[in-house]
Amino acid sequence: MSADFVERRQGDRRQHDETGRRLDVQRRVQAITTRIHATRNLDQIMLDLGRDFCELFDCDRFTLYVVTPEQDALVAKVKTGLTSIRHLQLPIGPGSIAGFVALSRQTANIADVYDEAELRRLGSNVRFQRGVDQRTGYRTREMLVAPLLDTEGALLGVIQFINHRAGGPFPAAYHEGLKQLCETLAVALGQRLRAPLPRGRYDALVTRNLLTQQELEQATRLARERDADIEDVLLGDFHLKPAQLGQALSDHAGVPYEPFRAERVKPVELLRNLKPQYALEQGWLPLEDGPDGLVLMALDPERVAASRIAAQVFSRPRIAWRVTTRHDLRLTVAQFFGGTVAEDTSVGELLSHLDEDVASDAEGDNAGADVSAAVENELVKLLNRIIVDAYRQGASDIHIEPQPGRGKTGVRFRKDGVLVPYIEIPSSYRNALVARVKIMCDLDISERRKPQDGKIRFRKYGPLDIELRVATIPSSGGVEDIVMRILQAGEPIPLDKLGVLPHNLERLKATVSKPYGLFFVCGPTGSGKTTTLHSILAHLNTPETKIWTAEDPVEITQKGLRQVQVNRKAGLDFASVMRAFLRADPDVIMVGEMRDRETVSTGIEASLTGHLVFSTLHTNSAPESVVRLLDMGMDPFNFADALLGILAQRLARRLCTACRQPYQPDGAELEALLDEYCEELRGQAAYAADPAAARAAVLAGWRARHGGADGRFTLYRAVGCAECTKGYRGRVGLHELMIGSERVKRLLTEHARVAELLAAALEDGMLTLKMDGIEKILDGVTDIKMVRAVCIK
Repeated sequence: MSADFVERRQGDRRQHDETGRRLDVQRRVQAITTRIHATRNLDQIMLDLGRDFCELFDCDRFTLYVVTPEQDALVAKVKTGLTSIRHLQLPIGPGSIAGFVALSRQTANIADVYDEAELRRLGSNVRFQRGVDQRTGYRTREMLVAPLLDTEGALLGVIQFINHRAGGPFPAAYHEGLKQLCETLAVALGQRLRAPLPRGRYDALVTRNLLTQQELEQATRLARERDADIEDVLLGDFHLKPAQLGQALSDHAGVPYEPFRAERVKPVELLRNLKPQYALEQGWLPLEDGPDGLVLMALDPERVAASRIAAQVFSRPRIAWRVTTRHDLRLTVAQFFGGTVAEDTSVGELLSHLDEDVASDAEGDNAGADVSAAVENELVKLLNRIIVDAYRQGASDIHIEPQPGRGKTGVRFRKDGVLVPYIEIPSSYRNALVARVKIMCDLDISERRKPQDGKIRFRKYGPLDIELRVATIPSSGGVEDIVMRILQAGEPIPLDKLGVLPHNLERLKATVSKPYGLFFVCGPTGSGKTTTLHSILAHLNTPETKIWTAEDPVEITQKGLRQVQVNRKAGLDFASVMRAFLRADPDVIMVGEMRDRETVSTGIEASLTGHLVFSTLHTNSAPESVVRLLDMGMDPFNFADALLGILAQRLARRLCTACRQPYQPDGAELEALLDEYCEELRGQAAYAADPAAARAAVLAGWRARHGGADGRFTLYRAVGCAECTKGYRGRVGLHELMIGSERVKRLLTEHARVAELLAAALEDGMLTLKMDGIEKILDGVTDIKMVRAVCIK
């Protein structure tokens, strides 16, 4: 057999193989073409067809670039996870291979992108972007890149295949299939680029007047800056409700909104082959087999429907789609699967498990001391659920109150300053429950005769990143009470949104902007003193200002503040921290509380040596605070020189805006309000000289600030709805701001009585707590019942 014959036979075989490969590529391109036209959006080409493209051209990676409307850059939809996509932008030009192909409108088949000589053959300035390889360790070798052009030659995008699995450049047999694929993709891209832009998922929030367009843009920007989901920003920063977001999604998707329903029956058969992690990642969950077909809730019904995964899993002819929020989906997944999210199991179900597993005759000091592992697990879930519910309901404190003997253990939440019953736990578990709390905050579980204090970092035990301050107190009958304060960590409230009246806000800002001096916020425990101080510090917090704080505990953290946690066991009390601050070059010092002479003296010394000092006091009113400090032995002259002002504060319950009922007050009610307001002015000289004229001036001021066009007032009364507690929801601050004016300072040095200080402060423009409250009644924020409750004499 001659050599020529063998060579011809081998050539024929190679040609046959090449023809077969070409036909195979064309067949597979034809199969994928139909799927491209069926795909609804560009992201789905990546999600559903990316793997098929790689198999088609026997390569590792596939990337689709779309030209920007300005025709100056390419945007790559790069798959970064199972379903997640990020956008990578490249300028059109020789700075990258894809950019060069877009510029030249020519296909490039490169054997080694690191071969500078090969790149120069394409174009003298062509470069390969090596940054991705350097960051990831992936080695790019071969690359097949082609432009996507419409029928008139206009650029629509670029398609790119990376690393031929067989090695070497991509075979010529792929070129014809690549041409056919580019034509198909160009048609699909052209149709989508010419189509009108879809409405945003949350545009309906603007049309429903829940947000302005600027606020929606701000939320989008915040989500991008934080690398967070926009839903979390809308719920957290803009205080929208999941139902409001759900209705907006429903308007966008054109399918009904499906919320989380606590009473929903778990569809055991439908969940048999699903895992909770998969449901959360994919963003859909089956709910029931209904008359309209299989009901599925999904974050993006259009995307899930296009993927056809749900249809393949359940083999149902009809699927009834429902759109939902991420919040509702998480709760529903927790409700169905339990396990790691068992905190969302109903409290009634958890209590029923406890009742079943412990004998009813357990009693006495050892009741509940020895419980089974299963019951202990249920008890852990129950306590976690109590904490989660308290946080979600906006409670400030959780009170666990065991009864002696066979009495049940009551749990109450303090919401808006009022205790509300939550659940009762069988007596058998009281000791085990107390022990669990002590374990969570690292206290001595064997010590039951002394009070103990601790802190729970709930992130270690449950789904919320919150902290709780815990106090255990032995009470009669050999039981221990527990009170847990939920620490509201997070950003401080802006000073302008603190609820301070404009009259007081202007005076407050002017006072705290002084370069040095002493300023107090006073009021009982839980009146919002720390919140107000942190709002003031946020107002002063600039890069040029050094601010030190000493707190017990540190509840609110701010970037730029240097915050110290007081630790009395280690000898680190407020006085010692204050002395340390004076050696640390501060501009502003905030001390959580001044309760002893040493701390106050150090604060006065610091204020007189050029520092701005803030602190809190447990006193009833601003004038009384001055007398209290002087009674502690402070030098009146130094104290008078240092004092900038005192802000007394209370929290009154706020009327629920969803159900409050407007009405026009009659003359008698208006006179009663005027009597209570003017009662506060009786120490003022102007009022004593002419009460009638003073009352007329007050009424005229009310009409100017709060009256309607006809001069009449609109007040509101509490009603009650599902969103609130007996007509009230949330709290509003009442403020009494006494400025350290020259007259007040002179009275301080003369050891004046409280009545004299009050009269001087009123003449300087101070509003008492009740006067401030009545102003807020006329604003429709609260009512006289709530103001009287916190403004007693």
